[in-house]
Amino acid sequence: MKIESIKTLGELKKSGYLSKSIKDELRSNLREKIKSGKATFEGVHGFENTVIPELERAILSRHNINLLGLRGQAKTRLARKMIELLDEYIPFVTGSEINDDPLQPISRFAKDIIEIKGDETPISWLHRSDRFFEKLATPDVTVADLIGDVDPIKAANLKLSYADDRVIHFGMIPRANRCIFVINELPDLQARIQVALFNILQEGDIQIRGFKLRMPLDMQFVFTANPEDYTNRGSIVTPLKDRIGSQILTHYPETIKIARTITEQEAKLDTVQSDMVHVPALARDLLEQISFEARESEYIDNKSGVSARLSITALENLLSTAERRALKSGEDKTTLRLSDFMGIIPAITGKVELVYEGEQEGAAAVAQHLLSDAIHTFFPAYFPKIEKLERQDEKTPYTDIIEWFFAESGFELLDDCSNEEYERILGSIVPLEILIKKYQPQLDKEDLFFMKEFILWGLVEYKKLSKDRFSEGYKFKDIYGSFISKL
Repeated sequence: MKIESIKTLGELKKSGYLSKSIKDELRSNLREKIKSGKATFEGVHGFENTVIPELERAILSRHNINLLGLRGQAKTRLARKMIELLDEYIPFVTGSEINDDPLQPISRFAKDIIEIKGDETPISWLHRSDRFFEKLATPDVTVADLIGDVDPIKAANLKLSYADDRVIHFGMIPRANRCIFVINELPDLQARIQVALFNILQEGDIQIRGFKLRMPLDMQFVFTANPEDYTNRGSIVTPLKDRIGSQILTHYPETIKIARTITEQEAKLDTVQSDMVHVPALARDLLEQISFEARESEYIDNKSGVSARLSITALENLLSTAERRALKSGEDKTTLRLSDFMGIIPAITGKVELVYEGEQEGAAAVAQHLLSDAIHTFFPAYFPKIEKLERQDEKTPYTDIIEWFFAESGFELLDDCSNEEYERILGSIVPLEILIKKYQPQLDKEDLFFMKEFILWGLVEYKKLSKDRFSEGYKFKDIYGSFISKL
């Protein structure tokens, strides 16, 4: 017989069911997962040797937890994943607002009904998916929202005085009894509201409008906070920090590979888009490198952080840019181009906090700087390094390409040109193909033209060619021709 088919308190007692606190429940299920070698927080990447072991230790220690980290570091994702460590179902007294344990009731409602009905008390079952409560801390949150208040309408309907505890309307925290309760951005919560949490964290009891309520609430608290908030908007009051068992620091992905895994997992792409647009591996790596460059950029406030959501939304924009171009050209398939990266600028500008120098440059210009920096970083990994100082007559691997531009006086590459036109223009620069065959002989045929464009952008970044943006595309020229034309 399935345990959740039990419908009365008497049947529950006969089944041998034992009550467990939520912290013990999380602890015992985590122990089983660790013993069996299963991943405890699947779908969260890059924390395997840092954050997740600390989180596991905190759960084994039955601690309330504070996840401290910059925006977009999967803090809320980790908290939501804790649901998987709960038992599938738990019993509660039917009709209870605070999920009373039938074997250990704490509310007046549950105690009264058990006293009247005894073993015939009806019970219901709560699935673990319904045992997660989340509240974003904002300055307008009140004690009544979180803990509760006197309900005058209930008092009038039941013809009770305000001195009767049955007139209490419970807030979010008591209603989350026996559940995981997450308060996001804790420093944004006013200090007087944070003070109201002291007793709940320490003794598990609550106070509402002077009522003497001893309700040992059974909860797993998870708080999230951004270090930036400690100076900008508020802070966690010291006695509250003292009552939080473990504070765990989160971080951004440490490698391009991990960042790519996260982006590809989270990006919302449909199969039509994915089938229509071929994305070279180099393009995906470049996209991730933009976030890495942003976290080091002098134009961006690194205390504010650069969310992993930047790469996710940028990938969605990138594919949409290529898809729109192909639709306008009437083509069923296309390969991503480096010029399509201009389409990700709106995904970057809203995700970064600029310092004064960045504001002077402008958000769009900063986004283009980030792409340029990513290309500059990646270029030496694929082709020979370009030295700043070279002998005048010395031949380099790039001499033939630069001479081609000097002889041909450059070319224009339009944003929306057809695949055929795009390949014809890049195919006309014969030295590009020779360079790729020599230094990237294993390159997939599908990625050939993206790599050709990458070489041109790389030579621009290393001051060997010039690139000018006009309304419909780019014009590439040799550096001297560009200098003379400006004169």
